Amino acid sequence: MRNKLTTAMLEAKVFKSGRHYLEKEGFIELFTPRIVRASGACENVNTLFEVTSEKDFNWFGEPKKGKHQAYLAQTGQLYLEAFVPYLKKTYCVGPSFRAEAGNDDRHLTEFQMMEIEFAGTFQDLLRYIEGFVYNITQDILKLSEEEQATMGLRESDLLRLKKVQPVFPKITYTEAIEKLGLNWGDDIGNSDEQKLVEEYGGQPLLITHYPDPLWNHGKKIEVEKFFNMIPDPENPGLVLSADLVLPIAGEAVGSAARVDDHETLVYRLENSRMFKRLQAMGGSMDDFAWYVDKVKEKCVPHAGCGFGMSRILKWINGADSIKKAVTFPSNQHCII
Repeated sequence: MRNKLTTAMLEAKVFKSGRHYLEKEGFIELFTPRIVRASGACENVNTLFEVTSEKDFNWFGEPKKGKHQAYLAQTGQLYLEAFVPYLKKTYCVGPSFRAEAGNDDRHLTEFQMMEIEFAGTFQDLLRYIEGFVYNITQDILKLSEEEQATMGLRESDLLRLKKVQPVFPKITYTEAIEKLGLNWGDDIGNSDEQKLVEEYGGQPLLITHYPDPLWNHGKKIEVEKFFNMIPDPENPGLVLSADLVLPIAGEAVGSAARVDDHETLVYRLENSRMFKRLQAMGGSMDDFAWYVDKVKEKCVPHAGCGFGMSRILKWINGADSIKKAVTFPSNQHCII
C-alpha cells in the first residue's frame, strides 16, 4: 500500500502543477464528453470501446434521424477546437480509453490526458509543451526533501529532473530517421526513440515535421497522423506536427497545428486511413458532421496537443512499468 500512497501523492502534485501552468497561461478548462461518436477517437478507431445498453449497440440517436454507435472517448481534441475561435485558449483533463490488446509496460487501457487547443502557431505550440513539462519539473524540485520522499522520489529521479532545460532539443523526423538508419516513412519505435534521447543527454526531445499520410510519397508510409494536421507550407509532404519523447517513458505528447480551412478539412478527413477504418465499422461523415459544421461556421489558425500524463509520471518516478506509475492501472489483463 505504501507504494500506492506515494504514487497517489505524486499524481496529485503533477496534475495540480499542470493545471496551474495552464490557468496561469490563460487557458480555460472545458468538460468534454466521455461518451461520444467517432469524433472522440484518435487515429486508430479500431481501438474504440463501444458503449451499449442491454446489448443494444445503437441505443443513441433520434427517432427520425436513425440510430448510431457510441464509444468511450479517446480524446477531447475536436470539442476543444470548437471553442477556440471564441475562448482562444482551451484545455480539458480526463480519461482516454484504448482497446489495446496485451499486457506490456508502456500501455494502459485507461489513462489520463491533459489536452490543450489554442489560437496560435506551431512555434507557440512547441513553447507550451516545453513550458508545461518544465514547469512540472521545477515545481517538484522546489519541494522539501520530506515532501519529495512522500512521493517516492529518489535522488536518481531528482537528478533526472534537474537535467531538464527550459528549451528542449529538437530534431526533425527526417533527421531522426537518418541518425537511426531507418527507411523514410518508417515508424520510430520506443527503443529507437530512447537512442535519440540518450544522444541528446537524457533531455526530453521533440521530434518534428512527420510525413503527411495524405501526400503521394510513391510508397507506403507506416507513420500515421491525425487527419486534421496541417501540411507544412515550406516542406511539401510533411505536416506541422511534433511528438515529445521522454527518457524511460517514451512518447508522451502528440501535437500539431490544425487545418482551419473547411474544404481542406473535409478532403483530409474523407481520404484518411482513419475514415476508411471507420467506414468499415459502419461509420460515416455523419460522425463528424457537427465538427465540420463548426469549422465552416468559424475557425482560426490554431494548434494543440495531448499530454499523456501516465507516461509523464513514469518518467518522473523512473518506474520500470507504466503500471507502477499510476494509482489505478488497467489493461486487458487487469481491471478492478
